[in-house]
Amino acid sequence: MLKGIPDILSPELLKILDEMGHGDEIVIGDGNFPAASNAQRLVRLDGHNVPEILDAVLQLMPLDTYQVPVALMAVGSGDPTPDIWATYHEICEKNNGPTEFEEVERFAFYERTRKAYAVIATSETALYANVILKKGVVIR
Repeated sequence: MLKGIPDILSPELLKILDEMGHGDEIVIGDGNFPAASNAQRLVRLDGHNVPEILDAVLQLMPLDTYQVPVALMAVGSGDPTPDIWATYHEICEKNNGPTEFEEVERFAFYERTRKAYAVIATSETALYANVILKKGVVIR
């Protein structure tokens, strides 16, 4: 057991976060996201939701400061902006300071996921709750 590590982060996920380099991306997918069919490395965190995982990951992993570090799956035509996005902004700001977000069209999001270092599958029920994080530089 280690001190200061959020309990929600499994040993497998800790290893992946440590292996990732600057600019590598990790996807946190909601319960509807096709994680298994799009992941190079899949981590299952069933029973957990995206906000709690996002917060735990960002306690350990810095976000990129050279490119837009957070991508959200753009909503479909006529769909409202998901309430959960405001939560994501709060979590990112708490852990990373002011953070830029971008919206990525659904199929482009899937393509980007296929190139991501890893995908975390969750039980999140909110729609359009998928998020891509770009790792920044760790400064000690």
